[in-house]
Amino acid sequence: MHKIAIPQSVVDRVIARRGREHIHDDLDPSRTALVVVDMQNAFMLPGVAHALCLEAQEIVPNINRLAQAVRETGGAVVWIQTAYTDETRKSWSVYYDISKPAQNAKRAEALARGSKGYQLWETLDARPDDLYVEKNRFSAFIQDSSNLAEVLRAKNIDTILVTGTVTNVCCESTARDAMMCNFKTVMVSDGNAAACDEDHNASLAGFYLTFGDVMSTDMLIGCLRNNAKKGLAAAE
Repeated sequence: MHKIAIPQSVVDRVIARRGREHIHDDLDPSRTALVVVDMQNAFMLPGVAHALCLEAQEIVPNINRLAQAVRETGGAVVWIQTAYTDETRKSWSVYYDISKPAQNAKRAEALARGSKGYQLWETLDARPDDLYVEKNRFSAFIQDSSNLAEVLRAKNIDTILVTGTVTNVCCESTARDAMMCNFKTVMVSDGNAAACDEDHNASLAGFYLTFGDVMSTDMLIGCLRNNAKKGLAAAE
């Protein structure tokens, strides 16, 4: 598991700007979605992965705990899977042109629909009633990548909790764009995984300063359950 280390100077700047450390701790559980990014064999399984992040295996229990808490408090769980397509190879040619041909071939194989690599990691608590969205860019929100924004708005979601791999690429890209699509966005500090602590913490700090909130799994589960109780009490 990553050693989380967001500099105190970053926290101080956040508080100075927003007035408190966690601006989204008042989330409405019924309007909250857990968005799980790219927890696929293509990023997690040795021998299959084209971009292996072994740390992603370590965050599976936290993702499962959050998914259960979100379901119990009336929210939605969304599993995001990246897919390689020939169309993407053309429309996103800049990305492929800066990678070696062998790496591109490995990526195409690992992320082909129906392949072992495309599948979600086997111990994730993904359920039939959850939502499943396919993307073809790093960010799930960028134009032409997926219909995630539409799926969330159809469910009246206004807050998303971002987990998955890798922190500083697909997760951060998705989280930043979510905020710019007008969703309240939280990156889960111990529910994302990167290649190293340095990458992970730099990504969280950069996101936290400007784009949204950063909270741990335990903190978010507490917010979900406490706010759900407050909502029930208010309704009564």
